[in-house]
Amino acid sequence: MAFSELLDRVGGLGRFQILQMVALVVPIMWLTTQSMLENFSAAVPSHRCWVPLLDNSTDQASVPGTLGPKDLLTVSIPLGPNHEPHQCLRFRQPQWQLLDPNATATNWSEAATEPCVDGWVYDNSTFTSTIVAKWDLVCDSHALKPMAQSIYLSGMLVGAAVCGRASDRFGRRLVLTWNYLQMAVSGTAAAFAPTFPVYCLFRFLVAFAVAGVMMNTGTLLMEWTSARARALAMTLNTLGFSFGQVLMATVAYGVRDWALLQLVISAPFFLCFVYSWWLAESARWLLITGRLEQGLRELRRVAAINRKGAVEDSLTTEVLLSAMQEELSAGQAPSSLNALFCMPRLGLRTCISTLCWFAFGFTFYGLALDLQALGSNIFLLQALIGVVDIPAKIGTLLLLGHLGRRPTQAVSLVLSGLCILANMLVPYEMGALRSALAVLGLAGLGAAFTCISIYTGELFPTVLRMTAVGLGQMAARGGAILGPLVRLLGVHGHSLPLLVYGAVPALSGLMALLLPETQSLPLPDTIQDVQNQAIKKATQSTLGPIVLKSTHL
Repeated sequence: MAFSELLDRVGGLGRFQILQMVALVVPIMWLTTQSMLENFSAAVPSHRCWVPLLDNSTDQASVPGTLGPKDLLTVSIPLGPNHEPHQCLRFRQPQWQLLDPNATATNWSEAATEPCVDGWVYDNSTFTSTIVAKWDLVCDSHALKPMAQSIYLSGMLVGAAVCGRASDRFGRRLVLTWNYLQMAVSGTAAAFAPTFPVYCLFRFLVAFAVAGVMMNTGTLLMEWTSARARALAMTLNTLGFSFGQVLMATVAYGVRDWALLQLVISAPFFLCFVYSWWLAESARWLLITGRLEQGLRELRRVAAINRKGAVEDSLTTEVLLSAMQEELSAGQAPSSLNALFCMPRLGLRTCISTLCWFAFGFTFYGLALDLQALGSNIFLLQALIGVVDIPAKIGTLLLLGHLGRRPTQAVSLVLSGLCILANMLVPYEMGALRSALAVLGLAGLGAAFTCISIYTGELFPTVLRMTAVGLGQMAARGGAILGPLVRLLGVHGHSLPLLVYGAVPALSGLMALLLPETQSLPLPDTIQDVQNQAIKKATQSTLGPIVLKSTHL
């Protein structure tokens, strides 16, 4: 655990950490817009079939002047299930009899209709352009829109799997820098995609990079911050996602063209790529993997930025070897994904933390779909999601300091689950109460995300930390992909999806009580450190009653 002492000497919460926080959290805000983008770029505008009488100037010239657009719409487009013009059918020939005041809307037969063989006309009053309108993702092709979102989430899942291991092998900053570049290039290319499959490919690559940025940002913040300020740093990191939700609503409100919107939220990552070369690599990772000279250079650099000149001069290779002799020898031991499940003390941590990540991703997307079904203004709703998240995460910071990691993780997940389960008992007519419970559940999930982001990093040693975080991110993305599918259970009962969405986080929260508490403990660097922590805790719990008994004697 000697690195914690080295970090305290060079400064675990100083000018360097503040600069690093700004440099890493600002991209997190923009990164959130990539994940929320298709709420706006893939919005489905009102649409109808293209018909000659309304949309062909030559045919319009032959129409009597007494007939207005409403009359022409009546004879050209049949009414749909909601008594509005049908979005996917048109009449083969104008049904002039429908203009008779005595005629009814059913004065036509199915044989008189046909699909929109000449395309569609879209309402551009809210958005000037969306991918739905560009590639006609409506009617028989409506399933392609959710497919694009599934491809994006699959990209995050693959990115979490690859970037976690890559960061443990090649370093946090190097992988982060590459992810910034990949997000900038792929996001910009998506704005100019000529076809829908090409668009989906570039969005997959964007999502791959998003997962890498999320994981490496959190790990760099955690590994460069002292134990007493770790919760603060990670909470500010997760607040970046909340502000990103508000940023998404603001940018989308001002930019209504999907391609321009995609470009606006992708271009900033070129700047992030440029300045990321200034970011410090994790000295903790460098030292544990035997890169002493690089680790020493980064520690001296941090000491200089934190204005600790005397410490900078005293740091030498001999000092590092003396301080971290045990960690360096243990850090050379091979570590792999199997170690997370097979090594003593790690298997249970891996399974439960992965379950908590899954519960977050699974339930968040379930709740998000329920909120969209409320029919609210999507710009206002997007901003509201971010605004509600902010106090929830600030409250989580206070709870982490007073209650600890384990109780906070359990309470946040159980609370969100209970709010969703409570909605099963609320009639659909009580929309305000249902919305309030949904927002409370969302706040609980925001707290759970903050806690699990901190907790996962503290549960696992440096040599396996990014692999464990990557596994958790994979579980969250797997849950996000499965979450929307649960809505299909609604055909068997309206409350069945809510039962599943509520039960998963509630049960995961109870399982979190089996995890060890990590509050105020130094980050473990090796697997041996994890085992030593467990032995020390077991010894204290055994000696506690003995000491108490001897005191009474």
